[in-house]
Amino acid sequence: MRLYVARHGQTHANAEHRYLGALDPGLTETGREQAAALRLEWPDSIRRIVTSPLQRARQTADILNYRLNLPLQVIPAFRERDVGLFEGLTQAEARARYPQEWQRNVTRQWDSGPPEGESIAEVVKRVHEGLIALIDLPAAEDILLVGHGFVAKTIRALVNRDFSDFFDWQLGNGHWLVLEHVERVVDYRVPVESPLPGA
Repeated sequence: MRLYVARHGQTHANAEHRYLGALDPGLTETGREQAAALRLEWPDSIRRIVTSPLQRARQTADILNYRLNLPLQVIPAFRERDVGLFEGLTQAEARARYPQEWQRNVTRQWDSGPPEGESIAEVVKRVHEGLIALIDLPAAEDILLVGHGFVAKTIRALVNRDFSDFFDWQLGNGHWLVLEHVERVVDYRVPVESPLPGA
């Protein structure tokens, strides 16, 4: 199975470089333009769209699906990582308000995350389960998944079985990556110990 993973278009929080996980804003005008531009790159082979339940992803999926009317399915496993008390803050604000958590570098720990948020391990586990559900869909050939930045890097690491550049690699708003042979995640065991560089 070939999987196209698109990151949603820009939101105001993205433009202001704020943590944006469980919050649910819509797209800016720039974000809508990014989604429309991505539609121009649309491969004819895509026959199904799946999306995160969050508004910014669903709006992007709707723009991509305009006039195509392909089957579109919401899969909650592909929602963005919840960063708890850092939600909506810039890095400077997070550092000033929560100096102890910031000092612990909680967003980069495998087994723990910001208070009230998710650890990386929890996100990797649910995204892995979401990919297995995706593979089981009828006629799962070329699929477009509209999601988020952290989800995209997680999918890429799982499919490639390589977390070595996990913190360095980023997918921009309104861009996508293409992953081949996604079905190999079925027999991949999610690491118990941290596979992250420097952990």
